Amino acid sequence: MQPTGIIGVMSGTSLDGLDIAWCEFVYENNRWMWQIKAADTIAYSPEWTQRLRDLPEQRAVDLARTDADYGRYIGKAVKDFIMRYGCTASYVSSHGHTVFHQPHHGFTLQTGHGAYIAREVRLPVVCDFRSTDVALGGQGAPLVPIGDALLFPEYDACLNLGGFANISFEKDGQRIAFDICAVNTVLNHLANSMGLPYDDGGRMAETGKVNVPLLEKLNALTYYTKSAPKSLGMEWVQQHIFPLLQSASLTTTDAMATYLKHAAQQIAQTIKPQQHVLITGGGAYNTTLLSQLNQFGVKYTVPEKQVVEYKEALVFALLGMLRIHGHTNVWKSYTGASSDSISGCMYYY
Repeated sequence: MQPTGIIGVMSGTSLDGLDIAWCEFVYENNRWMWQIKAADTIAYSPEWTQRLRDLPEQRAVDLARTDADYGRYIGKAVKDFIMRYGCTASYVSSHGHTVFHQPHHGFTLQTGHGAYIAREVRLPVVCDFRSTDVALGGQGAPLVPIGDALLFPEYDACLNLGGFANISFEKDGQRIAFDICAVNTVLNHLANSMGLPYDDGGRMAETGKVNVPLLEKLNALTYYTKSAPKSLGMEWVQQHIFPLLQSASLTTTDAMATYLKHAAQQIAQTIKPQQHVLITGGGAYNTTLLSQLNQFGVKYTVPEKQVVEYKEALVFALLGMLRIHGHTNVWKSYTGASSDSISGCMYYY
């Protein structure tokens, strides 16, 4: 069987940049084998960062314009990537950038229109992976668990520490997954208030003092009492987390220390003592957070840098590959939808 080459494109809620990965997949010995042949992160300009961050508050016409403009932006970035690395991929699979995610109201929206990506790259594009699941009554998130199950079966659980912490694992013969809590969306927001893009290694949080009253309020949020499937979006952070941080009137480092402790507690109580966990995402570089997970007895592995940084782009490449070949790529067991689905829209140039 010849490998399928596909380019996965991912933009997370933390607005770190556009992750692009050239991936190949082949099915051998009853499992999917994979390789990331090249990968890169394209940092957003200050203008694009602000434009994407402000998008939920913009007029409908501005939303539509950005959908097209951002599609062209993704397309040009992928075209440059293909030329830079000499890619021979046949498809592009794009997550887009999440503007709204409100499955409890029956909708979700990722911007970066696939038609404009396809026009720039001159390759077929798969995108909009969440809408079908939401239409089927599901959370539309997280979508990475199928990749955890098919690409990383040697681990008991897979934990991604990105804008949000999400986890997936097997339970009673089914893949279960959910968002645990916000991570980098909050920590980066606090670092931004000090003129920094992020708290490198969690060093600033390490110098802060945990505020117990704030910690208790954070841990008391009702989301944490809900059963899976469940998911989080930036709207939830803005509605529930930011007001608590602001009302506490702490120094930034104390707020960081408190929130980091909160995230570590929420993550640790989700993981069973005997589970061996694969940790990826930008938060895998937060040594202060990892140290606290160690203190809670979490057994984990942080893989090589390429997998840490590009696992989500790899998995969205997988989702696109499954969609292209007509295979199920979203399981109801972790989204709560009424059925499994073959999700993603196709655009041809």
